[in-house]
Amino acid sequence: MKTMPDPVQLKAPGLTLGDTRLAWGSRTYVMGILNLTPDSFSGDGLLEAPDYVRAAVAQADGFVQAGADLLDVGGESTRPGAQTVDSEQEIARVVPVISALVARHSQPVSIDTSKAGVAQAALDAGASWVNDVWGLRADPELAPLLAERRVPVILMHNRVTPNSAELAERLGGRYVGVEYDDLLEDIKTELMRSVDLAIDAGIDPSRIVLDPGIGFGKTVDQSLELLDRLEEIRALGFPVLMGPSRKSFIGFTLDLPPDDRVEGTAAAVAVGIIRGADIIRVHDVAPMVRVARMTDALVRRPKP
Repeated sequence: MKTMPDPVQLKAPGLTLGDTRLAWGSRTYVMGILNLTPDSFSGDGLLEAPDYVRAAVAQADGFVQAGADLLDVGGESTRPGAQTVDSEQEIARVVPVISALVARHSQPVSIDTSKAGVAQAALDAGASWVNDVWGLRADPELAPLLAERRVPVILMHNRVTPNSAELAERLGGRYVGVEYDDLLEDIKTELMRSVDLAIDAGIDPSRIVLDPGIGFGKTVDQSLELLDRLEEIRALGFPVLMGPSRKSFIGFTLDLPPDDRVEGTAAAVAVGIIRGADIIRVHDVAPMVRVARMTDALVRRPKP
């Protein structure tokens, strides 16, 4: 078995979120996804529930009981072809849930948004950090806000364009015709541009986590290659979050719809951990906690 990549000197050995300390390299942390949308690609959007706040809290309760370390709240779908949501609507969706979660659980809550106004409202409601799928490139006011509030940020790589998505009725959306000169080098270069935006705004490097954006502006083959070479992202010197859960590269590989991709997600999670992922962001928390713990036992055990 291929073991964990050689240790990389990270910008910081860990990250503190409120009363929680994430110690990079000690184990894999599991982030549970709470989609407060009506149109999530994964079929788990909570907004259509009669009382979506109660539904979200119940889902979070299950995640925490299953072993989730972190909770990620989002109010705008990022699936291929999804409709955009304005800041006011996004705030109305996420703030009541974040307030309820931080009052009930000690697990840190992240806000999945690219908008400074939404991030500010979420942080005021008790969120601990921001998960930005556009790597600080969508809203120039977001990086200064995070620097001022001294909160960590997850910077994701994203090459999504309006015409790069192909939709299939059964399998959902995937990206096609996305060209890279050199897949990993281009992704690393563009991630480091986001890092530069963060540092130039005053965000401490120790508060930066990188997400290579598996499935975002990548074809099925590109996503598979990126996952298999994840250690090259870790070598940039920052902790890595990986989000393969239920994504189209799994569905099109296995010819399965989003709600039948748990085994494919498990395989992706295990390989991602072996290649150096520090955090896995998933929909199916209970089985993925088990996968993470078993993979950690195999590859993070003390070496003789």
